[in-house]
Amino acid sequence: MYYGEIKKVDIANGPGVRVSLFVSGCTHHCVDCFNAETWNPRFGQEFTEKTKEEILEALAPEHIAGLTVLGGEPFEPDNQRVLLPLLREVRERFPEKSIWVYSGYLFDKEIQSTLPAGTVLPPDKAVEALLPGEGVNVLIVESGRERAEVWYRCGTPSPRAAGAQKPEAQGEDAPAEAAEQARARRRAMLHRAIDQAGDDLMSLSPEKVVIRLGAPYRSAHCEVTEDLLSLIDVLVDGKFIFMEKDLSLQFRGSRNQRLIDVPASLAAGKVLLRQ
Repeated sequence: MYYGEIKKVDIANGPGVRVSLFVSGCTHHCVDCFNAETWNPRFGQEFTEKTKEEILEALAPEHIAGLTVLGGEPFEPDNQRVLLPLLREVRERFPEKSIWVYSGYLFDKEIQSTLPAGTVLPPDKAVEALLPGEGVNVLIVESGRERAEVWYRCGTPSPRAAGAQKPEAQGEDAPAEAAEQARARRRAMLHRAIDQAGDDLMSLSPEKVVIRLGAPYRSAHCEVTEDLLSLIDVLVDGKFIFMEKDLSLQFRGSRNQRLIDVPASLAAGKVLLRQ
């Protein structure tokens, strides 16, 4: 792994005075990225044992609140493998200091996901995997030698496309009903996309049709991801989106990005934001 810079006094990327490591290598290529030179995985200097000791020494003063890792993209798998020993030692030496990480990958859909882009899923599983998000996705509908591609923009389907929908659920059963409504919206979106693939494919029995999910979601999960997540206090996730840019936000650049309480989220099995 290479890195572009180590800031030993940083007050912009997390609470308090922090040490920040800017790693190199990023495949997101966000428009108007503030650190585009770090897209190159070999930008800057190679991360060595000496670099690790420099960071640990910089973290030692009492007034330093913690370590922030950003870039670049810390959750590129090659970077994860180098960062894991660093974060382990930071946690062991400075258990009272916080660890923040910034990633363009989405915590629940890409970092925790073990399904890489291109995974073949049957229709019922594809419905669950079809999640709203910015960007353009592609469905490849296959059956035997038949094949058709459908491009569509991710997002919640309109009531007209999804059919008549119930009003938002309220009361004790609201979470379960809301989840079912979300599944119904995804199912309607999937069926609409398959419809576009052609009547010839729709005439086949559903169990013979599989869905290949492509962009925008792609897994950042590797063999060290779960260990790495266990060491992080806060993850700021999501790509920087220029049209969502908001200079009034604290510790993030665009409104789509989330400040996730990682220990609480892992314990609850769902995304919980930092309070």
